Amino acid sequence: MHKLTLTRITILAAMFTAMLAAQRPFGVLTSGSPPDTATMVQNQVSRLTSQLSLTTEQASQATTIFTNAANAVTPLQTQISTAYASLATAVKSNATATIDQLASTIGSLQGQIIDIQNKADAAFYAILTSSQQATLNQTNFPGRGGFGFGPGPGGPPPR
Repeated sequence: MHKLTLTRITILAAMFTAMLAAQRPFGVLTSGSPPDTATMVQNQVSRLTSQLSLTTEQASQATTIFTNAANAVTPLQTQISTAYASLATAVKSNATATIDQLASTIGSLQGQIIDIQNKADAAFYAILTSSQQATLNQTNFPGRGGFGFGPGPGGPPPR
């Protein structure tokens, strides 16, 4: 029973990893690689500016907020990728204690990412006027994956 449960968890982890790998970043890809952080933030702020009629100052603040968040998340995503690779090795060698430890590490790292993203969203929300907040509230806010991206894996269903 215990081995069957670990097998299911491993399969779910592999499916989740494959699902994340299949996700395309927002924006138009002009080359074979995803856009850099600056381009992704610029696309996000442009979309929010269009949606909420952000002032130049708000757009500048939003750019700083989302760039800082993206820069904080990047090393955590690298650590998650490394942990998933180690997890695959642990599964193949039936190292259940290592699987437990890596699953805990991955969960902690994902929690840190959620924390960073939501604090960035909160900082952005705080710079908006009440009218802009009302407009944003009519969309997916509070959705997951950053403003305008909608719910992410495990996030709340759309309203």
